[in-house]
Amino acid sequence: MTSPSPSAPDPALDPDGLLAEQLLRLTRRLHRIHKRHLEPVGITPAQSRLLRTVAHFGDAPPRMADLAARLEVVPRAVTTLVDGLEAAGRVRRVPDPSNRRVIRIELTDQGRATLRELRSARRAAAEDILAPLTVAQREVLGDLLTALTGPLPESGC
Repeated sequence: MTSPSPSAPDPALDPDGLLAEQLLRLTRRLHRIHKRHLEPVGITPAQSRLLRTVAHFGDAPPRMADLAARLEVVPRAVTTLVDGLEAAGRVRRVPDPSNRRVIRIELTDQGRATLRELRSARRAAAEDILAPLTVAQREVLGDLLTALTGPLPESGC
């Protein structure tokens, strides 16, 4: 029987550290698979998240500040993402009807079509990720993830 190397802690002595490492590895894997499925749609994961966030606001298009707060990023990051999505025709900047100094971001028809493509891409990515699990294991995983992250939002975006 071999003992762990001096630089690698014994997992039995640090189960939380091992779990944290497994979660980080899973996060990287999720990102790679998600990115691969988004490439045919012509959108980055960050743009996908912003587009879904705009859709969550429904009939009241959000301000850039609303998006930055919801995404927990600096406003400059939102500006860059909106610039790319606007150039691709997926969103547009519109003046707020009650305050012309305020700019709101709304989906275009192309943006709504892209959201439909994203839903399919996300389902395919989820299937790739979850393929090794049985239905029962997926249910347990769903319960565990809900315990860690909270319930899913109402919208299916």
